[in-house]
Amino acid sequence: MSSDLRKLTSTRIREARTLLDAGEWSGAYYLAGYAIETGLKVCISTFYKKYQIVDPKIGKGVYTHNLIELVNLANLSSNLANEIKTDRTFAVQWAVVKDWNESSRYDIWSESDARDLYRAIKLRRHGVLRWVKRHW
Repeated sequence: MSSDLRKLTSTRIREARTLLDAGEWSGAYYLAGYAIETGLKVCISTFYKKYQIVDPKIGKGVYTHNLIELVNLANLSSNLANEIKTDRTFAVQWAVVKDWNESSRYDIWSESDARDLYRAIKLRRHGVLRWVKRHW
C-alpha cells in the first residue's frame, strides 16, 4: 500500500506542475496540497504490516484530509516542531502548506497562491515534500 501511495504522491505533484504550466491555478493548488496529504499517509502506512489489524483510532483518522491531524497520526508532531524551530526557511514553507485542505478544490485560487503552494512543497532543501519523504 505504501508504494502505491508513494507513486500517487509523485503523480499528484507532477500533475500540479503540469497544471501550473498550463495556467490552471486552482487545479494546481489543489493537487499540490493533495500530494502532501498522500505523502503523510505514506508515513502513517509504514507503521503497519500486511495483514495487521490497524488501531481503530488511527484507521478511522487516516481518512482525514487535515494535514496537521495527519502529522499527528504519523507521530511527526515533535519532529515537525523541531524542523520549524531549526529551519526558518522550512517554517515559512510549512506556514504556506499547513492550511491547505480538501475543500480547496471548491475555491478559485490565483496564480500567486498556486505558485506559492507549489514552491513551498517542492523547494529543494527546505520544502515540505522533502521533509515528508524523509519519514517514509
